[in-house]
Formats: sequence, structure tokens, C-alpha cells
Amino acid sequence: MSEPSFTITSSILDLVAQIGEQIGRLGLADDHQLLTPTLRRANRIKTIHASLAIENNSLSLDQVTALIEGKRVLGPASEILEVKNAFAAYEALLDWRADNVGHLLAAHRLLMAGLIDRPGEFRRGSVGIAKGAEVVHIAPPAHLVPDQVKGLFNWLRDTDSHPLISSSVVHYELEFIHPFADGNGRIGRLWQTLILSQWKPQLAYLPVEEVIGQRQQEYYEVLALCDNTANSSAFIEFILAALLTALKETVPDGLTDQVTDQVTDQVKSLLRVLNGGPLSTSECMAALGLSHRPTFRANYLKPALDSGLVERTIPDKPNSRLQKYRIR
Repeated sequence: MSEPSFTITSSILDLVAQIGEQIGRLGLADDHQLLTPTLRRANRIKTIHASLAIENNSLSLDQVTALIEGKRVLGPASEILEVKNAFAAYEALLDWRADNVGHLLAAHRLLMAGLIDRPGEFRRGSVGIAKGAEVVHIAPPAHLVPDQVKGLFNWLRDTDSHPLISSSVVHYELEFIHPFADGNGRIGRLWQTLILSQWKPQLAYLPVEEVIGQRQQEYYEVLALCDNTANSSAFIEFILAALLTALKETVPDGLTDQVTDQVTDQVKSLLRVLNGGPLSTSECMAALGLSHRPTFRANYLKPALDSGLVERTIPDKPNSRLQKYRIR
């Protein structure tokens, strides 16, 4: 495989800079980030729901949530299996290397087990993508697929491109190569998340798929445009814009304007205390080693509530003696 063709445009550079700034502002660059375990799980559920919805899975976000929580859900058996498979694949994400072909096959096996014949194997026949009666993409011949994927992963291993760019390139190229009989869209999105997570681990929980799902028509149009121009720059711009939107929506933009840096550290301390489950004011203060209730309310609780990171267990009765607080 020849090297992927793309051009670093001023728009791409600007998006990379904005994403880097947003990551820094949200504290995702260290171990004391605002993405708490509860928020990570919620984002993962959104990711799975959105990625499968793009592939016409009809289950609602509530149904996907229930399935992941081990509850019974009424729905098409194949769609239920898609959710379970996707959850298993995303949970295994950090065990894989993005430049390892065997790991790509293992991921596809998890994603598509029970849904197609020979999951985890490259396709053996020709494949095309049709929109209605129109064929919009004809993938390379099957016999070329193994070498093309290997070449792509060799490029990924050796490139000095920024991970935001290289992950977008790999996403596009996997869609172009279409290495599997089915599941190529979800494997492409999964693999970009893997590459990003190896750059910044917390990006493993960023629901960029939800943004892509909201712009699904544009997603397909950009893929087609890149096919026609043999250049993936437009796709890189599209994906990076979606990633920036997802970052801004994960933690409300302006959070750092609402509280000072000192208070942000205190909010993070409160979030760590609440990781184990809901606590009352007294229980929070004891866990934090605080004795002055007004200080706790002003510097810890109020900023956490105002930012939407923490919520009351009895929202209709803020002053209830049974009131507790939990991570939202």
C-alpha cells in the first residue's frame, strides 16, 4: 500500500490546536481529570448507542443502558447481540495495539460474533457500498486487503503525524479498504478511538460517535468526496470538528469560567469522594476532613452542583434531611 494521501490544511491545524486547548482546560491530560467513573460509563453507553444507530440499530439509549446493566430488554435478537458485542469490544479497547493486525481481527471478532459468518477474518469477496440504486464506493479486491491493512498499520507505526490526524487517516482508510464483509463502519470508529486513547487515555470515553450520528449524512458525503479526490483531508476536518464538539459537550464549556483553579481542585476532591456512591453533607465533609459547613458548601458543593457534575438525590426537596449527593 502506498502512503495515505492527505494535506495538512490551516483548518486541520486550527482544529488540532483547539482540541489540545480543550483537553488542557478540561483536565484530561493528567490523572485528576473531570471524567469520573460515572461519566466515563455514561459516555461509553452513548458511544455504543450512537455507533450502532449509525448502522441502523433501532434500540433506544435507555434500552442500550438497560442491556449494559444486565437487564432484560425486548427487541430484535440481532440488535441486542450487537450491543453486547460492542460493549465487550470497547471494554477490551486498552488491551489492543492500534498498529497490530491481529488485534484488529480480534476486535472485529468481538464486534461481529454471532452476527456474520467468519467474524474476525478479512473478506473473501468483492464489496461495494450502495445508496439506493447508486453504487457510491467499490472497495479494493479482496486479495489486496491483507497487504493494504498491513501497509496502513506500518504507516501508523512510523508516521510523525499528530495522533489526532493519524487516527482520522486510519479511520478513513479502513472505510476505504473495507476489510471485512460487514462491520467496517463500527471497526473504523472503534480504531480511531483506540489510537486516540493511546495518546490520551481519557479519550477512550469520549462519545464522538454521538456527534457523528447527528451528522450522519455529512459523514457519508465526506467519505464519498474523499474517495473521489483520493485525499482524506476533508474527512480529517470533519472528524476533528466532531471530536471538538464532543469534548465541549462532555463537560460544559465555560466550566473553568464558573470556578477558580483552586475551586476546581476542590471539586475534583469531592468527585473522588463521591465515586463510591451517594453521600450526605456530613459524610462528604468527614471524608474530606472538613469541619466548617459553609466552606464546604461554598468551595466544594455549590461549584460541583452549578457545573452539573454532581446532583441531589432528592432534587425536589433541596433542604431535605435525607438529602444526599451523587455524581451525575
